[in-house]
Amino acid sequence: MKRAFFLVGTLFAMNAFATTPDMYHPDWIDFNKNGTKDIYEDPSQPIEKRIDNLLAQMTLEEKIGQLHQSTRDPGTEKIYKDRIERGGMGSFFGGGEIIESPTQRNLLQHLAVEGSRLGIPLIFGHDSIHGFRTIFPIPLGQACAWEPELFERTQRISARETSAAGNDWTFAPMVDLGRDPRWGRIAEGFGEDPYLGSLYAAANVRGFQGTNCAAPDRVVACMKHYVGYGATEGGRDYNTTEISEYTLRNFYLPQFKAGLDAGAWTLMTAFNCLSGFPSTANRHTLDDILRREWKFKGMVVSDYQAVEQLIDHGVAADVDEAARLAITAGVDMEMVSSNYDTLPQQIQDGKVSQATVDEAVRHILRVKFVKGLFDHPYTDENLYKGAYLKPDAVALAREAAAKTCVLLKNENGALPISKSAKKIALIGPLADAAGEMLGCWASRGQPKDAVSLATGIRAKLPPGAKLAITPGCNITNATADIGRAVKDAKAADVVILAL
Repeated sequence: MKRAFFLVGTLFAMNAFATTPDMYHPDWIDFNKNGTKDIYEDPSQPIEKRIDNLLAQMTLEEKIGQLHQSTRDPGTEKIYKDRIERGGMGSFFGGGEIIESPTQRNLLQHLAVEGSRLGIPLIFGHDSIHGFRTIFPIPLGQACAWEPELFERTQRISARETSAAGNDWTFAPMVDLGRDPRWGRIAEGFGEDPYLGSLYAAANVRGFQGTNCAAPDRVVACMKHYVGYGATEGGRDYNTTEISEYTLRNFYLPQFKAGLDAGAWTLMTAFNCLSGFPSTANRHTLDDILRREWKFKGMVVSDYQAVEQLIDHGVAADVDEAARLAITAGVDMEMVSSNYDTLPQQIQDGKVSQATVDEAVRHILRVKFVKGLFDHPYTDENLYKGAYLKPDAVALAREAAAKTCVLLKNENGALPISKSAKKIALIGPLADAAGEMLGCWASRGQPKDAVSLATGIRAKLPPGAKLAITPGCNITNATADIGRAVKDAKAADVVILAL
């Protein structure tokens, strides 16, 4: 009933309407006549009671709206204004440079909270994999420290900065077991061991959410990709996987269970086809295991357009069937694609039950209540200005980098480099590439803040020493300038390869 509050207040403020009480809708007068709130608006009420009260007041259009998530870019508040005010949008996640502007988040949130009939807040997500503005080593690198507490500390900083930018939710950690180095996304995970991965999954969740994810410097964690994504054949992304029940339960599921036990409130489905059926429509993993065995009460979101890709997998003939397969399997929120817009007609036709949609909405509302969005929907628009690259964050990034370095061999005492070395050749495409030091999925990290290998070595050169820097090749052309690299290497006392 937030819109009733807003309209009555507006009408009383306008002299033209203040003298025409007959213009007031009778519902507005009945509502709040005793100064009371709806149960769902009362923070003193139990969350489940608030959910029941709100769900009972929602129209089908408003329920379907909660199931949809879209990207937010410059101008989003204008593009989606009407839809948000109709209650037709549940979430946005960040894209473009606008993500560092909490102002836009508040504009969108205002449309939902003050402009819609029930005032249900939006939830805003972002991919903060290993830092937001302060960037830490990639997860695979941090895993090399064998220190779960390190993840908890780095993700604590990541949550602080992510939240300051106007985000409530991060699509991390990625807890996929990775055993094929050809798989490009192996960098986001913790490696090949399910036990170590379970320790890290729990540590990441604790770092993001703390003991109260509603705290202003915490974000809701989202474990991904559920499940088996890292077992893709040949390391090819989006590919099929063949995983037995034994292997699934003993190798690929433990990390997810550990993260849920640590309190994770959301999961993201995977793109892959799991032993013949897509993960985004897999009732066995999403319902039998996640909901019934593990008693998960949080929200499941699809990966980017994963619902629509059920058509590409060949299990859905059209968008109607894709939506039906996903929602009945247990995918609560659809990311980007809009197949769930077909659900009202499918409910009318008896193909999908109203109870199925209600349960999905319940999961989404529960996360929003747990995050505190109904009671504190807006963010401090000035907080982000002083939130990034704080001294404690930079110091932790340096500590993490030191702890995650791995020395495989030190033949003939090559390290530390002798101070008597006068000619050092730094060779390779990563020799002087500050941007590459950020790693993949570097969120809002900026190359200007990173120290390249060349810059770091120059700062430590002894008096009289010279540093020759030669790329030798680039990432995609292995034959470029090899001759120069060979020449510099032959003339040097020490050669450092940055590959």
